[in-house]
Amino acid sequence: MDLSTIVKAYDVRGTVPDQLDEPIARALGAAFVDVTGARQIVTAHDMRETGPGLARAFAEGALHRGASVVESGLGSTDMLYFASGHRNLAGAMFTASHNPAQYNGIKMCRPNAVAIGQDTGLTQIGQRAQAYLDSGLPAAEVAGTVEQVDLLTPYAEYLRSLVDLSGIRQLRVVVDAGNGMGGYTVPAVLGDAVLDPLPLTIIPMYFELDGTFPNHEANPMDPANIVDLQRAVVAEGADIGLAFDGDADRCFVVDAAGNAVSPSAITALITARELAKAPGSTVIHNLITSHTVSEVVRENGGAPIRTRVGHSFIKAEMARTNAVFGGEHSAHYYFRDFFFADTGMLAALHVLAALGEQDGTLADLTARYNRYIASGEINSTVTDQARRVEAVRAAFADRATGGDDLDGLTVELGDGSWFNVRASNTEPLLRLNVEGPDEATMSKVRDEALAVIRG
Repeated sequence: MDLSTIVKAYDVRGTVPDQLDEPIARALGAAFVDVTGARQIVTAHDMRETGPGLARAFAEGALHRGASVVESGLGSTDMLYFASGHRNLAGAMFTASHNPAQYNGIKMCRPNAVAIGQDTGLTQIGQRAQAYLDSGLPAAEVAGTVEQVDLLTPYAEYLRSLVDLSGIRQLRVVVDAGNGMGGYTVPAVLGDAVLDPLPLTIIPMYFELDGTFPNHEANPMDPANIVDLQRAVVAEGADIGLAFDGDADRCFVVDAAGNAVSPSAITALITARELAKAPGSTVIHNLITSHTVSEVVRENGGAPIRTRVGHSFIKAEMARTNAVFGGEHSAHYYFRDFFFADTGMLAALHVLAALGEQDGTLADLTARYNRYIASGEINSTVTDQARRVEAVRAAFADRATGGDDLDGLTVELGDGSWFNVRASNTEPLLRLNVEGPDEATMSKVRDEALAVIRG
């Protein structure tokens, strides 16, 4: 097996068992300890049937190289980050996030939830694991010990300590867990399964843990997967709807009318709250979030910093700048209070607090953050990515008023619109994002850029 096919830019991801199996997980566990130098690690897995076996095999590899293992069992990805930060341990989360049932994967971090990506150790882990698969593990060192822990209660207590919901008005909240890990974490954090009840009436959808995803894919970024939530919010007369992805590290929001709220608007809303607590702080946003975000950061006395797309870049920049908050177009939200890691649940708590602290609707609350019209991400299959990007650059050269090559090509135009086109790391795709001051301007730029991209 060639591990380069499953060791991606940010994690390990593949189909089980033909691309990822227990012997591979065992080799990766041993390599993880070798590369990180960790003496103790923590593991967790999502609801997929293959998770427990892969996690245990990974632990066996780590034990073989002399590390001890804290097994936390079922958990969301942000619960694993909590364990890594709270206990100062390197960690491995077994999940394929929103991918279909036949997939699984591993997200790895150093102590304090510091992300491990292609440029920060993941390539070396893959290479060392490959060597172990090819020639076998060396003789075992002094084996570490195994400890089982329950993280759910301390995780819920920690999140509740960061955002106080006790004084808000009563809210009706529909939550679509998509048969993913939100069905495990939401009752503990937002319900009364673990802690005292909050002024929330939770209306659950698809809370049964089922890695086959029988109702819809656990990928709320696809509009088709939040249709059930949108209908339920209206039918229930709810104040808000929340949708979590498979490993519950992302949270998407729907207002009382059933309209999706853009992650950029949520980023701006949380930005205002975090800067009120920490005036003058830095806020990170990736380069395809709305221009609204940087405007709101400045309006609230903060310093915006723009980064490449990808959680490893965001986390590294947050740590470097001690940023109070960071947001991505994909509904990943990062918090200084949460070890600079991403957590959909903490973002949900902030939105619920902001809504419950005033009498208006969520649409009223977020209206100030919907300043532009966005295309959303549009993928085009191309075989000559670099040449197509250069063709786009040439097509808009005479009108460009700014731009850069931070991540793909970003072009600013004099009519108040801008776009970014960047290549996929794993597929023959170009991804286009366009924003404009109105629908007509955005559509015109979008159509012209797509015409060039698609030849």
